Amino acid sequence: MTLRELEYLVALAKYRHFGRAAEACLVSQPTLSAQIRKLETELGTPLVERDSRSVMLTDFGKDAVERATRILVDVQQLKNAALLRQNPELGVLRLGVFPTLGPYLLPHVVPPIHERFPELELLLIEEKSGTLLSRLRDGELDAALLALPVDTDQLQTEFLFEEPFLLAVPKKHPLAERNSIDMDDLGCHELMLLEEGHCLREHALDVCRLSGAGHRSSFRATSLETLRLMVGANVGVTLLPALATVNPMLLWDKIRLLSFEDGNPTRRIGLCWRKSAPTGPLLTQLADIVRSTAQRLLQIE
Repeated sequence: MTLRELEYLVALAKYRHFGRAAEACLVSQPTLSAQIRKLETELGTPLVERDSRSVMLTDFGKDAVERATRILVDVQQLKNAALLRQNPELGVLRLGVFPTLGPYLLPHVVPPIHERFPELELLLIEEKSGTLLSRLRDGELDAALLALPVDTDQLQTEFLFEEPFLLAVPKKHPLAERNSIDMDDLGCHELMLLEEGHCLREHALDVCRLSGAGHRSSFRATSLETLRLMVGANVGVTLLPALATVNPMLLWDKIRLLSFEDGNPTRRIGLCWRKSAPTGPLLTQLADIVRSTAQRLLQIE
């Protein structure tokens, strides 16, 4: 059994077609098919059910694909770790970020990271916070930008910055004539929130509890941009993190942003990685770049 055969099996499971899997693996279809049959012979049981139009995994085949995927991930991590031991600024770094932060921070931090580490390949993965934590613990990510606190003893956490929230209201809203508000002013309003799974939803619910405000249970947005558009359409009010307001490209002629005079709600952002990871010194430098860039952007805001 070889790693190449396992790669063929994982590709076949992904594409469910011998031709497309062979193309993805840069080999001929007969070669891939022969290697899959060789693997089946060695294991002594079929991995796939074949017909003229499609490929279906057997029950054992599904289990084998899961095991093969883990093996290939471990091998890649071993290669990356060895390369980074030789030179921390070489290799691949898989960085996770959650959706209500990534679009507003990454375009500003990636260029200086590439300038500082020109030979480092940065792979960016955007997922909800719970998924990022799981993938980080399982070794599928090298580091992740997360809202703090993060409840795990396995991770090293580097605090980066504290980001305030602003209240976004339509230009025709009664609060739109003001520059700032008190938390108590939210008591008679309902906030539009993101769907379950977004850490920003939990932050907004904390604001609701502190201020006595309600939340609109009949509407749950899938993205921060949806919330922004709904405010611009005069549907309701919401909280926006400050970095999402730095670039005034969309609908700012229809939206008014208000800061909080007291009890200013914020979220704390940190860079997290496994304590056992060999990339710690590199990630500490990367954290410095993200921290200084974010602080500059927040000053602009």
